[in-house]
Amino acid sequence: MATRIFAAAGHWPKQGYRGGLFRTSAGDGAWQELENGLPELVESHALVVHPRSRDVIYAGTQDGPYRSIDGGDTWERLDFPKGPAMVWSLAFHPTRPQVMYCGTAPVNLYRSEDNGEHWEKLPAVSPEHCKMGFPTRTIAIAVDENRPDDVYAALEVSGVMRSSDGGETWSDLSEALIELSKRPNLKSRIGSDRDSEGMLDSHALVMSRAQPASPILATRMGLFQSRDAGYTWRDMEIGRHSPLTYCRDVVVSPQDPRVLYACFSPAARSTDGSIWRSGDLGETWQRFDHGIKAEATMMAAAVDRADPAKVYCISRCGQVFGTEDAGKSWREYRLPEDVHDAYKAVVS
Repeated sequence: MATRIFAAAGHWPKQGYRGGLFRTSAGDGAWQELENGLPELVESHALVVHPRSRDVIYAGTQDGPYRSIDGGDTWERLDFPKGPAMVWSLAFHPTRPQVMYCGTAPVNLYRSEDNGEHWEKLPAVSPEHCKMGFPTRTIAIAVDENRPDDVYAALEVSGVMRSSDGGETWSDLSEALIELSKRPNLKSRIGSDRDSEGMLDSHALVMSRAQPASPILATRMGLFQSRDAGYTWRDMEIGRHSPLTYCRDVVVSPQDPRVLYACFSPAARSTDGSIWRSGDLGETWQRFDHGIKAEATMMAAAVDRADPAKVYCISRCGQVFGTEDAGKSWREYRLPEDVHDAYKAVVS
């Protein structure tokens, strides 16, 4: 069966752009808008495919998480608390895939133990280190496969939290990130009065089973790694390899836990972006995309679970790029022209 590509976008009303969920097949390029069962004027910033079924897909929306069991043809709203909250992140437990986590803005964390059928709110309180012009977002969630009670949550813009008991209690891991922001090259403020803003501007967070207790965090300032479960962080110094260092996404290959892909750009809204690959857990990097030109910030990357040669990424203005030969050649799949605030792409 052909690889299916899914893309999620938010609304950008000031510019007249719309959001939505979309699907196409590799080699096709014709996008189908997915609407059956979804809320009206749906916008989405989170998409995940069930690790054991390519037809089961979850989407985070302004009305909570929705699920499709038929590859996106139809959707159902899950038993999730009603309220004014946008879902920004969804994650599966790596050893118990029936357990899921969900993060929202304003910051709240939820857990399901029955494949998303029902959700409970977890007692996580956002550390308010940095006030911006938007509610703090739970932008990413990751679970350590080697220490499966360790759950990490990355906040935009307020650093990182960790639970060591599966989500029952949480601690703030941001102090070491704030300490790093004292370095001249890691100071950044755009929407607040704090020089630590850039280091607290989390975008993605991943764990590799090849390195226990070693989360990797993507921020405005680059990539950062902890070797001690988040108590301290080190700059991975992506600038040694890439001229672009603003990082929006980092993913671990499902086939090889030492292989990482990351999306780098000049800024949150820009006219450039690229995807890079590391084969040694981020110690060295090589540019992966060739012969294509991102017209906006590169936002997300995805690797096909069935074939590591198939890698896809999405730029903010709605360009989806894909390779089916491990980066030797690339094809562009452009979303409808009125979609210009894309956030996520996944494949199944």
